[in-house]
This record gives sequence, structure tokens and C-alpha cells, in this order.
Amino acid sequence: MNVIILAAGVSRRLYPLTYNQPKCLLDVGEKAIIDYQIQALQESGLNRIVVVVGYYRERLMEYLQSQYPEVDFQFIVNHHFFETNTAYSVFLCREEFENGPFILMNADVLYPRPVMKRIVDSEHDSVLAVEVKPCGREEVKVIEGASKRIVAIGKELIQENALGEFIGVAKFSESFSRLFAESLEKLIQAGGKADYFEAAIHRMLSKTNLYYEDVSDFPTIEIDFIEDLDKAKQLVQSDWFN
Repeated sequence: MNVIILAAGVSRRLYPLTYNQPKCLLDVGEKAIIDYQIQALQESGLNRIVVVVGYYRERLMEYLQSQYPEVDFQFIVNHHFFETNTAYSVFLCREEFENGPFILMNADVLYPRPVMKRIVDSEHDSVLAVEVKPCGREEVKVIEGASKRIVAIGKELIQENALGEFIGVAKFSESFSRLFAESLEKLIQAGGKADYFEAAIHRMLSKTNLYYEDVSDFPTIEIDFIEDLDKAKQLVQSDWFN
């Protein structure tokens, strides 16, 4: 199973910490954010990883190759990282996933290793890691239908209707991946280069099944702001990360 990590963004909201490095290389405890992710993937037996790079890409590529020589990395460059978003980054990878199952994740999410194991081992072939909780405006929200099926996803959903937050870690089946590639292509052709990849998923939910795994029993955080980074540094002191 392939893995795709999205790590092309500029992360302006974390300036000045990201003036000269990608967000995922920021230290959280004694490791970079992306170290926690790579090690969780390795523990689940996943060692073929596609990384979409852009901002300070040489620094990230050199870091990963030097720290993890045993991992089969492939790097895909999003040259338009200043003006595009995650939909375009995933679109660039479509040849890597449209003919098979894969794991998709954002590079700025901190989570303990059992989160990845829960997603990989899920009984569902296509599944999102969701923290069940009240959500704010900025979070990517999901709405639940019957039997843990996701019927809507996006930032603009009504907060009161949301089950919780999609934390940016997912597993997709071969059939879902094929439809996802088609949906992404239509989104990009319609001018959606600045959209999040969840916009392409939302369009598919009436014709394919997507489920969720509740990971709210684990400490997770998407690191967008300085206060998120401070909270992450506290989280890694817990037993979950040791």
C-alpha cells in the first residue's frame, strides 16, 4: 500500500518559525513533526512513501533521505505551492494512487502511533480518522449518516450538524482511489487549484461509501498556529508518544 504525505505548503501562519523551513520540520519535543508520522508508518509496515514537496523542498528531501535511508521515498514537486492548496498537490500524485489503495495524510498532524494502526487495520476499506467533538469554523468537519458512513465533509459545514473533525489521516480503497482521481481532475479543471482535497471527496459521497474511525481517545492536533505548536510540545510528553 502506498502512502502520500502532503508537505508542500508555506505555513505563513507560523512565521517567523517557517521563514526558512517547511512546517513539518519544526521540532516538537525531541523530534520533528514528520518524524512522528514516518515512525508511525514504519511501525505499521508502510515503507513506500510519496511526499509532495514545494516550500524549501531541498531541505525536506535531504532530511528524510538522511534520517530514513531504509524508506523508499518518492518526491513529487508542487512548483505552484504559493498559489495552490492540497487538492492540487494530491492531483499531482494521481498516477501513484489511482490504481490501488493508499494512505493519505497531511504533514502537519501530530498523533501517536496507534492512530495509524487503527486506520490501517480498520474493517472499512475507505476510512477517515475523525476526532468526535464540537467543531469550530476553521476545522474540516464531517457529517455522519447511518452505520458510521460519512455523508458530507468540508470546512463550511454547519458546525452544529458536524460529528467532529477530520484530522487529516485517511485510507482509501482501489475503487475509491479511482473515483477520487477523477473527481480531483474535474475539480482542478473547474478552477479548484486553491481548494482543499476534501472538496473532491465531498463530491463523491453520493456515489461511494466512506466511513470513519473515531480516534478521539488519542491526543491529536493539527499544527497551524504558534499555540498549536506549544500544545503539541506538551502532548509529546505524555505516555502516548514515549
